[in-house]
Amino acid sequence: MHKHDEEYGGAYGRAFAIGAGLNIAFVIVEAVFGWISGSLALLADAGHNLGDVLALLLAWGAVILARRSPSDRRTYGLRRATILAALISALLMLFAVIGIGIESVRRLASPAPVAGTTVIIVAAVGVVINTITVMLFHRDRRHDLNIRSAWLHMAADAAVSAGVVIAGVAMVMTGWLWLDPAISLAIAAVILVATWQLLTESVDMSVDAVPRQVDPVAVRQYLTSIEGVAAVHDLHIWPTSTSETALTAHLVMPGGGDDELLQDIASTLDQRYHVHHPTIQIEHRELPDCLGCDP
Repeated sequence: MHKHDEEYGGAYGRAFAIGAGLNIAFVIVEAVFGWISGSLALLADAGHNLGDVLALLLAWGAVILARRSPSDRRTYGLRRATILAALISALLMLFAVIGIGIESVRRLASPAPVAGTTVIIVAAVGVVINTITVMLFHRDRRHDLNIRSAWLHMAADAAVSAGVVIAGVAMVMTGWLWLDPAISLAIAAVILVATWQLLTESVDMSVDAVPRQVDPVAVRQYLTSIEGVAAVHDLHIWPTSTSETALTAHLVMPGGGDDELLQDIASTLDQRYHVHHPTIQIEHRELPDCLGCDP
């Protein structure tokens, strides 16, 4: 197991534990106050938040699975569990956003009063808790799709709760009942854009497309520019997880290459091009990409 795996799992294990604990407690509080106040809005939001907690636990479980050592059967271990978790999480978020949008349109057509002060206070607590959870994953959300999926779920919850607070206060002051569904619809539209980006990227990773943080053209140009390299072929780049990338390439080097050169190439690919697991084959003359293929 790489040191990267241990640091990754340990750091985010704490973040997931704190985030899950806070949000489970909030779901319970929201459900209790919804029951006491008779607010269907709070009860419905508690159900929605419970779904996001499950998505958070799913992402956490994927991190734990990704730390498992490789075996003879699974030579990469279970790192790709993070990709599957991101894909499932994106689908869950897409369904949730569609549900919010449908309900917002329905309520926009027939505005209904919402529970007053209790809803505003509980939603404000939700903003605080979800914002804390968002900050736990904020730093590295751009570098790991699984972490970004957890971040997006919590950011969406924070936005929805903030919308409830704003709409609640505005409706108390103006009596405009249409504000609540209108704000919810606007928030749903913003979340939908981010969710679609998450979904398309997770689908790409699921089918071994080059990760978006890696520029395949720049990688090929670098390999071609190495002194002694006459040609580069059979270049493949794919994700082994949401945070790690593998590469294989054949370098045609008539003069050959030594272990020091291979080490330098691996170090440059890691530090400059975000490729963590390169496998380089050096050839004195260009060989076919696969032995059984037609020339």
